[in-house]
Amino acid sequence: MHLRLATRASALALFQADAVADALMASVPGLTVALVPTETSGDQRTDVTIAALGGQGVFIKEVQQLVLSGVADLAVHSAKDLPSLPTPGLTIAAFTERGDVRDCLVGRSLAGLGPGATVACGAPRRRAVLAQLRPDLHLVELRGNIATRIARADERGVDAVVVAVVALERLGLMGKVAEILDPLVMVPQVGQGAFAVECRADDLDTVELLARIDHAPTREALTAERTYLSTLGGGCSVPVGAWARRESDELRLDALLAAPDGTTVLRTSRSGAGAGDLGVEVARELRDDAGGAVLMDRWGTRPATGV
Repeated sequence: MHLRLATRASALALFQADAVADALMASVPGLTVALVPTETSGDQRTDVTIAALGGQGVFIKEVQQLVLSGVADLAVHSAKDLPSLPTPGLTIAAFTERGDVRDCLVGRSLAGLGPGATVACGAPRRRAVLAQLRPDLHLVELRGNIATRIARADERGVDAVVVAVVALERLGLMGKVAEILDPLVMVPQVGQGAFAVECRADDLDTVELLARIDHAPTREALTAERTYLSTLGGGCSVPVGAWARRESDELRLDALLAAPDGTTVLRTSRSGAGAGDLGVEVARELRDDAGGAVLMDRWGTRPATGV
């Protein structure tokens, strides 16, 4: 049996594609998997913001089209790049075991940044939290692959950059970390640290095969996070974060909804039994009870987790 696996062509994307291919071949004797790399609009247009390109989905549309058109049988994405609503014709048949969800600073630690220091980070979520923690910081936009982002920390005028710990870990660059940020403060992006594997919804053989590498605890956590995001109304204007995990036999969800300038940062934490119900409850609490509707009316009706 032979499968074609669509993926972005970046070093990190190829790492995750290789990891999924290896897991599949280990689970099915005789299976072979060939990668089908492609560039996405998000990869090509590093000169503009994610929001300007259309928000969530800019790193996956071309990859998904390879599957929908039959050029590939399945596709792997960073789960954080997936829109909260399903893509017609496709199904997320597997979430692989989640890695580190935290963000980190490269260059200098937060305490080591002097007044007015320049920090490069493009994600609305990261920028909002940093603006709340350190309103004195000068925050500048940041796009590009991990190597490009890390290089910014060595440039004159840039004191630190913010990236995902898991990206550095997977690329063997943990020595670059100056400080790992508390995930209860810098609440992670929805889906951060996990791979999502899609295939055509009517390709039942591939759906069944991918079930072998689906990680149930990760699926449960991401179901809560993605339900939280979809209940708010997925998109590209308001900074959003969510982190679900099992604690003491209960599913706990910490969530964030903020103004882009960090002047208002709403947070909550709840535990419950059902992942979907928990996501809905937390979204309604932040949006309705805590005044999040004001933020969404002011900054746009579609929230985004950032990159």
